[in-house]
Amino acid sequence: MKKRVISILMVGALAMGLVTGCGSGENTQDSQGSSKGSSGKKVTLSVLAGQSTTDAGIEEFIDAALEKKYPEIKLEWECVDWGNDFQPKMQQYMQSGLPDIMIGKAQDVSTYAPKGVLGEIDEKYLDRGLDAARENVTVDGKTYGLVYNAMYQGVYYNKQMFKAYDVPEGYTFSGWSVPETQEDLQKIIDDCKAKGITPFASHMVDTWSIGNVTMQFMMNDVFNKDENWGDKFRNGETSFSDSKEAQTAYQYNKLIYDNTFPETFSTEQTDCDAKMVQGEAAMKVSGSWSIQNFLDIDENFDFGIFPFPNQTGDSKLIFEPNITIMTSAQSEHQDAINKVLDVLTSDKDLAVQILDYTKTASMLKDVTPTFDNPSQEDIDKYANEGRIVDVTLGNNQLVWGGFQEENAKDIAAWLQGDETFEECLKASDERVKASSAN
Repeated sequence: MKKRVISILMVGALAMGLVTGCGSGENTQDSQGSSKGSSGKKVTLSVLAGQSTTDAGIEEFIDAALEKKYPEIKLEWECVDWGNDFQPKMQQYMQSGLPDIMIGKAQDVSTYAPKGVLGEIDEKYLDRGLDAARENVTVDGKTYGLVYNAMYQGVYYNKQMFKAYDVPEGYTFSGWSVPETQEDLQKIIDDCKAKGITPFASHMVDTWSIGNVTMQFMMNDVFNKDENWGDKFRNGETSFSDSKEAQTAYQYNKLIYDNTFPETFSTEQTDCDAKMVQGEAAMKVSGSWSIQNFLDIDENFDFGIFPFPNQTGDSKLIFEPNITIMTSAQSEHQDAINKVLDVLTSDKDLAVQILDYTKTASMLKDVTPTFDNPSQEDIDKYANEGRIVDVTLGNNQLVWGGFQEENAKDIAAWLQGDETFEECLKASDERVKASSAN
């Protein structure tokens, strides 16, 4: 395995997993839960875990590791979908008292730390992580999140397919070259269609997928060029309806829709990824979460990743802090919480187990996943070229739920002819303003 170059990147997201007992929804402690963990008495810590498709299931790894080192500490997990349910749950607990531990994303720190409800993370545990993992979880000089792992987003492509096919007139190489411009991409699309290959694998039945790829487009056409766009939006200085750049980002969805499976609005993610692996499609705009499916379907599938080409030909691969651990400032069990943080940051076998399971990159020092990631060569290339941008830049500018999840419904309606493009943009303006206000 090539040495990961994540240390030169920008932030990360911590890993703590979703552990056994998920779904209980109770914020409880056992009969001896009043102790602080250091005395050896039993303590039960409540955990709210926001899950994504890659994270579900790692709870068992964490529980087992905690049992070995600190058997007096038990975790009671409430696992929810991060995209749809984590924020509503956090708002609910803000009224009644937060769980001892919360697992979300890096941008959640900037949402909740200013409210004074998150506890600082001890330097002892932060020092076990990469320096790059702190940037987006630090507010006013204090760090409120522990970043554990990271993912990448871009266009996954079938390496063997790119090597094998001839290309349209004007290309001098054998096979398709990784596109740098919209014109390059269009030539590959045209050649795919001429050869009976679907250019893009896509599962637009999942609104989160539409929202995710739209944020990728916004990152390279909007936020990477103006990191204060969201602030200007909230101040009434710009809008989706008025911004040519935002409209261009939205319209990339039409490019994919016109060049994907006719049944994209009924195709599930696993089926979509299978079509990619089986050679029915050449590319997929996605993130590291697809790697699990790719390798589960065919452990020898050879794939790479490149940034989706933007209008100016300067797009970057997107780096995504993933699992981020936060703690309650009001918890009575800080000693026990620190023991959980100790296990998560010191048990390298556990870290590798989680990283290999989730197919993600480490944000801990001296920890390297052992799974074979065919796209790592491309990741290293773009990192060395300085062509990496942190998605937290965009997530901190636009509220995730209102933008990525809710706006995707209007994008889907526009693509299917139920809304005009203008109506879609207007709806985005209204949704994001409402989300920002909340």
